[in-house]
Amino acid sequence: MTQIPILFEDGESLVINKPSGLPIETPRKGGPALADHLEDLKLGFQRAPAPAHRLDTDTSGCLLLARNPKALKRFNAAFEAKTVSKTYLGIVAGPVADEEGTIDLALSKISSEAKGWRMIVAKKGKPSVTHWTKRMELPGGLTLVEFRPETGRTHQIRVHAEHAFGKSLLGDPVYGHKDGRVKRTMLHASAIVMPRDGKPDIAAEAPLPADFEALGAG
Repeated sequence: MTQIPILFEDGESLVINKPSGLPIETPRKGGPALADHLEDLKLGFQRAPAPAHRLDTDTSGCLLLARNPKALKRFNAAFEAKTVSKTYLGIVAGPVADEEGTIDLALSKISSEAKGWRMIVAKKGKPSVTHWTKRMELPGGLTLVEFRPETGRTHQIRVHAEHAFGKSLLGDPVYGHKDGRVKRTMLHASAIVMPRDGKPDIAAEAPLPADFEALGAG
C-alpha cells in the first residue's frame, strides 16, 4: 500500500500529502482510495482521522484531516467562514498574458447523459472567487500559475482557469483534454494555513511533485 506522507501533526489534526490519482472515497467501481489508509493514520489514536475538505482524485498535496469529531466540526466551520488559506499550483496548457488577477465567476453543476456532470459558469450559480499569480513560463508554451481560492466550489480552479486564460489546466479531460505529456490534471495543493484560537496555526506545505518538476516547474 502507498505510504502517505504526513506534513503536519498535532493532537487534533493531520495534514497529509495526498498522492495524485488517489480518490478520497472508494469509487463505485472499486479500487484504491484514501479511505483504505485511515486506519493506518490513527498513529496511536483511538479514532481514525476524517478529511475536513475535498481534493479531486487527480489533485496532489495538502489535505487536512481531523482526529476527532469536535475538531472536524470546528474545521468545517473554519472552511465555511473562509478563514482557511489554501494555495494551489497549476500548470496552464498555454501562455498567460497578465501577471496576476482575480476570477469572480459564479458556478453551477449540470449533468447530461452524454457527458456526465460538470461545473459551468452561470449567473445564478454559487459565488466563486479565485485569486491568481503567474509564477513562471515553462517549456512548450506552458505556464505555472499560483491559485488562491477564496471559495471552495467543486472544480473551481479548473473551470476558472479555462475561462480566464482560454486554456484549461494541462491534462484536464473535462474542461480541456488529455495530454500525452502528463497522466493527470496538473493541479497541486501546495500549502494550507488554518488559524486557531489559543493554539498555533495548522500550517503545512507540500513539496512540488515529480511530474511538475519534469515539466520545468522545479
